[in-house]
This record gives sequence, structure tokens and C-alpha cells, in this order.
Amino acid sequence: MKPAAFEFFDPRTLNEALSLLNQYGNEAKILAGGQSLMPLMNLRLVRPKVIIDINRVAELAYIEPGAGGGLAIGGLTRHRALERSSLVHERNPLLAETLPLIGHAHIRNRGTIGGSLVHADPAAELPALALLLDAEFVLHSLNGERVVHAKDFFRSYMTTAIEPAELLAEIRFPAWLAKPGWAMQEVSRRAGDFAMVGVAALLTHNGNGTCEDARIALFGVGATPVRIEQAEALLKGARLDNRILLEAARVVSDVLEPDADVHASAEYRKDVAGVLTRRALERGMQRLREANEV
Repeated sequence: MKPAAFEFFDPRTLNEALSLLNQYGNEAKILAGGQSLMPLMNLRLVRPKVIIDINRVAELAYIEPGAGGGLAIGGLTRHRALERSSLVHERNPLLAETLPLIGHAHIRNRGTIGGSLVHADPAAELPALALLLDAEFVLHSLNGERVVHAKDFFRSYMTTAIEPAELLAEIRFPAWLAKPGWAMQEVSRRAGDFAMVGVAALLTHNGNGTCEDARIALFGVGATPVRIEQAEALLKGARLDNRILLEAARVVSDVLEPDADVHASAEYRKDVAGVLTRRALERGMQRLREANEV
């Protein structure tokens, strides 16, 4: 199929793009990588009257050191650029490990981090990772700048806190924790597909094997990525061993209320979420031991 007719704009600066967004509002869609937008338009599931192509807004494509050892990433930065960045590998190993899971190589060549986050597919890896790592989203409009935390950004299926006249200009990841354990696990029908269930985990301890911080984020299980706070609370303050990891995985399965669809039943997702949580926590604990020799 072909998309419905639309008006096309090709701004060269951020201010130009923001002026167009301010003028057209809900009638406009931003075109970055186009990996999600173009199929939706071709199927006429979305029919924007205006397309604003920001691919020539060079000021939105960068990977820079962030405050306090973090990362600052422009919204137009391609997945492939992040995947190949030595700064990303150095400052956020979990992000580096996650990037090759996103689609296929040709998708990562065009797809952008900002596009993925604003599209907010609940089965995508990056929204869950942003939630896990407490990322911040810097939104620009002609009225100025506002910063939204990941926990407040994702509202429902492909719905975020971004306003019609705003553009996601920058993503900020905080400094990587000292010698943590981490892992990303997912199950999909084929390599490169969206996950039917996915889990990201992050663990730290106090040097004697007692967990100081535990974070578990799931994706592909509902309208948005979710943190499983009951399982996190169980791990915090406990000595990390196989027993407590199995108990945390059981809690995830018990409290999770996933959706069912044509790809998987709710029962399947509950069971697989527990299995993947156990695997992610075991891999995280293994990395903790390797890094800290506990």
C-alpha cells in the first residue's frame, strides 16, 4: 500500500523543526529513521497531514560524556553509531549489550534512539532499559526545555508524555554503577523480532555478597515496560545466592499480570518472565563475582 497524501518539510536546524511542530501540532509526525513510522503510514494506520524530516538536523546526532560519568545522546543518533561507540561500551555496558538485539543490522543503520523511545513499543528493548537505568529525556519546544524521567515518560501503548509541539532532543543516562552485575534476556519468535517477553536486570552489592540495589524491568508484557518492585525489595539487603534469585523469579511470575495477544498467552508470558528473570539475575550475579571476586 501507499501512504495517504501529506505535506513534507525538511528543516536543517532544531529551531526550524520546532517552529514547524509548533505550527502543525497534532497534524505532524517527525521522521527520523522511519523504521516504525513508514510501515504504519504505508498501511494507513496513521495518516499525518505533515511530515517533518529531521535527518538533516545534525545538531541532534551525537554521543557525548554526560554529567558525573554518564552519557548524553542526541535523539537522532543511530542505533548503529551507539553500537560501535567506544564511549557507550565504556560508560554503559548494559546499553552496549542491548543494542545488537534491536531488529537487524539494516534497521539499526537507520533507526534512531529517539525514534525508538518516542514510538514506545512496549516490546522494544530501549524503553525498558531507560526505565531500568533511570534515564532522563530532554524535550524541546519553542517554549523551552523540560526534562522527564523515564518512569514518567511511558504512559500506555505507544503513548508518551511528549506534547505535540515537543521533540526529544537528548537522552541522558546516569553514571554506570561501580562494578555492578547486569544482564538482558529476551524471547522472540525469530532473531530480530520484537520480544514476546524480555527482562533487564541490574545488581550491586556491598562487598560481602549482600545486595545493595536490585532493579528488574520487563518488556513485552503489557502497555509499557514495568519495574517489578516486589522482587527488587526481596533482593535488597539479602545475601545473593541461588535460593534468593529463584525466589525473586517466583515473585515476578506471581505478581505480573501480562497481556495476551496473537503471539503468546498471558500464562505463557508469566512463566517465561519468571524463567528469564532467573537467568538475568544469575548472569548478573556471575558478573558481580567476576568484577568483585566475591
